[in-house]
Amino acid sequence: MQLAVIKFSSDECGICHKMSFYDRSVVEELGLNFIDVKMQDIETYRKYRRILLSQYPDKSKMGWPTYIVCDSPEDEFKIIGEVKGGCPKGEFRSLIQEVLDSPIVLE
Repeated sequence: MQLAVIKFSSDECGICHKMSFYDRSVVEELGLNFIDVKMQDIETYRKYRRILLSQYPDKSKMGWPTYIVCDSPEDEFKIIGEVKGGCPKGEFRSLIQEVLDSPIVLE
């Protein structure tokens, strides 16, 4: 299993910017890979858009930022869960941990 948290965000989003001060470090402290996908970075977005579009085909209900926890994002990925929107560092850690502890796998 190769778990990663993929952050989908925008350079124009203030909450996304605020979260960037701690989201990577929290994810890595939990032993996961962190992949930062800014919508303006066309090359990186194209690489991971299949994962985002599997959850949000029209992107209308995604949060800013959206963190998708996924197994094997480079191959035949499986989405484990997600965290949407901004929150304080401790709450973010708890929400990611809840996804990891949850037996539910999103398809």
